[in-house]
Amino acid sequence: MTQPGPPLEKNASSGAWLPETEAERSAIREQLDRILSSSLFKNSKRYPNLLRFVVDRSLEGHAEPLKERTLGVEVFGREPDYDTNLDPVVRTTAVEIRKRIAQYYHEPGHEAEIRIDFPPGTYVPEFRMPPKPAVVAPLPAEPPAPRSRNFQNVAAAFVLLLGVVVAARFWNRPAPIDMFWGPVLKSAGPTTIYMGQDAYQGPIVTLRDLRESEFVAFADSTAMARVTALLTARHEVYRFRLQPSAKMEDLRDGPSILIGAFNNSWALKLTSESRFSFSRDPQAHLTWIQDRERPDFRKWSHNLIGPLTDLTEDYAIVSRVLDPTTGKIVVIASGLFKFGTEAAGEFLTCEPCMKELAAAAPPGWDRKNMQVVIGASVVGRTAGPPRILATHFW
Repeated sequence: MTQPGPPLEKNASSGAWLPETEAERSAIREQLDRILSSSLFKNSKRYPNLLRFVVDRSLEGHAEPLKERTLGVEVFGREPDYDTNLDPVVRTTAVEIRKRIAQYYHEPGHEAEIRIDFPPGTYVPEFRMPPKPAVVAPLPAEPPAPRSRNFQNVAAAFVLLLGVVVAARFWNRPAPIDMFWGPVLKSAGPTTIYMGQDAYQGPIVTLRDLRESEFVAFADSTAMARVTALLTARHEVYRFRLQPSAKMEDLRDGPSILIGAFNNSWALKLTSESRFSFSRDPQAHLTWIQDRERPDFRKWSHNLIGPLTDLTEDYAIVSRVLDPTTGKIVVIASGLFKFGTEAAGEFLTCEPCMKELAAAAPPGWDRKNMQVVIGASVVGRTAGPPRILATHFW
């Protein structure tokens, strides 16, 4: 058995806490067991094996970085000379672990637990102690009131307190639209809006090439205009990027808003593992919104070569999720076709729509990941008002 190494000190640069006693190391192992016994991990072998290996190694005093190949050999039984590019089992497992850890601590009830993190870019875990509860000094005791006045005073105080509580809840509760956007507006860094765009085929040599390479769909621009108006009204700093020319690492800079679906590869990627995602069958010329809980359900679909006059309804996915890879909030407005994206932009900025969402949402919905499938009638070449068709919170 590997003997424990020397006590590890707190990592001041990252704010991570590292255990110094056997009791502290035992507490971390108990927390690891708690995480691995949750529904996010207990039905898998790969994720618990890798997470337990790196945590145990860190607690044994090995602070040096782990190599992907080393983990592939020691955890997954690969040959020492295996090709990590052809077999990225370590990378893909680590990404999924980070996602599931973020989901675990995002669920209510885990705030007071020791935090085990698996930061991107490294295979060395980090540990953090839970925040200490604030200590409230007791109020000085008052002499008891005369017996004849006790009941009247208590009743009056209760009525007054009840009125204060009701008034405070009524006056201080934010509107549903502000509850939806709260995680974005409270995040550090500017909000970046990534516009979808059909990739330009060919070299950019002339001014015409440059112009054609930066075409953005009108419906996407409409959604963008609605969102930027909302951000401006709330004094939020924002910036624009064309998604095909941006880098995935840019999502680490702050909260992001992705507009578009099949013309925005990041929106497709980030929704691909969620309950609702986009699918298409090029041979059958079909596109549809896939529901993982109902694999054969195809009502939210389009035939791309069908007559335009047959199109009476379009659909979209609106998501607000904490990206486990970057730790940043991402809002997605993606239509199955242009009308859906236009309706998604309206939904994100529509107070009655958000009230309807809040009425159907579970308690604490403003702090949860969510997906909303919306539908909108097609009126000429514009979208009608958005309607909620399905929701999913986690």
